[in-house]
Amino acid sequence: MNAKIIRIALTAALAGFLFGFDTVVISGANLPIKQLWNTSPWFHGTFIMSMALWGTVIGSLLGSIPCDRIGRKKTLFWIGVLYTISALGSALAPDPYLFSFFRFIGGLGVGASSVAAPIYISEISSAENRGKLGASYQFNIVFGIFIAFISNYFLKGFDGINDWRWMLGVEAIPAIIYTVMVLKIPNSPRWLAIRKNDDEGALKVLETISTKELAVTKLKEIKESLQRNLSKEKLFNGTYNKPIILAFLISFFNQLSGINFVLYYAPEILERAGLGGEDSLFASISIGIVNLIFTLVGVRLIDQLGRRQLMFIGSVGYIISLGMVGWCFYTGASATLLLIFVLVFIASHAIGQGAVIWVFISEIFPNKVRAAGQSWGTGVHWVFAAIITLITPIFLDSDNGIFKDNPWPIFIFFAGMMVLQLAFVKFMMPETKGVELEELSKRLSK
Repeated sequence: MNAKIIRIALTAALAGFLFGFDTVVISGANLPIKQLWNTSPWFHGTFIMSMALWGTVIGSLLGSIPCDRIGRKKTLFWIGVLYTISALGSALAPDPYLFSFFRFIGGLGVGASSVAAPIYISEISSAENRGKLGASYQFNIVFGIFIAFISNYFLKGFDGINDWRWMLGVEAIPAIIYTVMVLKIPNSPRWLAIRKNDDEGALKVLETISTKELAVTKLKEIKESLQRNLSKEKLFNGTYNKPIILAFLISFFNQLSGINFVLYYAPEILERAGLGGEDSLFASISIGIVNLIFTLVGVRLIDQLGRRQLMFIGSVGYIISLGMVGWCFYTGASATLLLIFVLVFIASHAIGQGAVIWVFISEIFPNKVRAAGQSWGTGVHWVFAAIITLITPIFLDSDNGIFKDNPWPIFIFFAGMMVLQLAFVKFMMPETKGVELEELSKRLSK
């Protein structure tokens, strides 16, 4: 594998680290902020805790605009700037209104990152290593989540009532480092050739990541793909219905697996199963470790077994684990057994959907509409993430929830959705392993 491509792709993938860190770091500030500003439960949930999520939805839906107009590289640079501003602004915010504003800014960075980074990596990589390098973005997300938990743990007690400010502000350090590193990576050769009509610039980039002979051949293929789609630039014109449906379904099933439900509400779920105190803390750490390990396994296997095979393995794991978690709640089985199946669920996600989704969406759209397609897929992902996060209290709330006494039907519902995902993988999902982007666009745009 070309060492230069690896360095360039991994630099872009670091946007995922900031994504993961920014998403989870708020957990350490939750209670201190609630006590400091004494906000109502509605205000705290909507503005303090959820504002970044709304920024993520908007950032993902609009992320294709800067990707196409100023390029993938510059978009990644400004994402780093957004993360830096958000970290420092949130840490120094004097009131809940400015705090919410700066968290929203960070959410824009998260959403735009899920558009720009995967398509940049897919466009700079070769067909042979595109899956592994693309999945490194997901690994960085998981690693960022893990480091955020560790950072919050060590900063607790650092500065008394201002601990939470340090927890949030420390993100500025990796954000600044990332922003500087992005300046040294090249523009996407496909963006240069397709959007800027800069064949000379595209050829120079291709020559730095491959041989001169291969660079000329690759540029010719890129330009030919442009000619095929010259009159079909708009995403929703009927030509790209197949990749649009594929992107929608993989994003839809990603959230209907219940992954955000389990991650966000894991402590409450485990407490209802009888796990509390230090056992609950150990359980949270074990979830993070399993997520990290099996994401690495998914990254390792994605170019060997392929996207479809990993999705098949993950779907079967989902069905078994979710079904058994529901059974554990229904029968009142031991908390230890329930935790085991929760960990199986996390492993199934990490090796399947977690490793595949960002890679797959970034591959299936033609060069001309790739940014718009990525924005569509990630937008669907984040909209359903927001919906599930918002409606969860209706079902789980200890006082008024529909399933307040026993949440087993929720897990059975998610297991049923994963049966549908398995059908999607078997009958609809194409294998993209080892296929050049230009060839994929021909296959999926008919």
